[in-house]
Amino acid sequence: MQQPILNSMQQPIWNFEQEPFVNEYPDETSYNLRAYMDRMADEKMRQYSPSWSDEQVIAWCDDFKDDGNLMLACCERDVDVAEFRRVLEQAIAYRDRVRPTLAGAGK
Repeated sequence: MQQPILNSMQQPIWNFEQEPFVNEYPDETSYNLRAYMDRMADEKMRQYSPSWSDEQVIAWCDDFKDDGNLMLACCERDVDVAEFRRVLEQAIAYRDRVRPTLAGAGK
């Protein structure tokens, strides 16, 4: 008898998706973008430089479509590179804040 294949999605250690929003009225896309950031590898996120051009950010991310918007599932609206940068920089600040706690927990 063949055993069923179980698909398990490993949840990220980050939970930026659930952080409070500041000066923003979030929609479904806002949460999905934060979830996208939670799943980005820490090593990759640490490579980011605010001094990069939009074209460099798009090439580094490698998930932007030809129209210049992020390829993101279940969106109500498009995410352009300016919004991507803003949320990415928030995600970096979040990780810098919680990383010592998570490292102390053995993760």
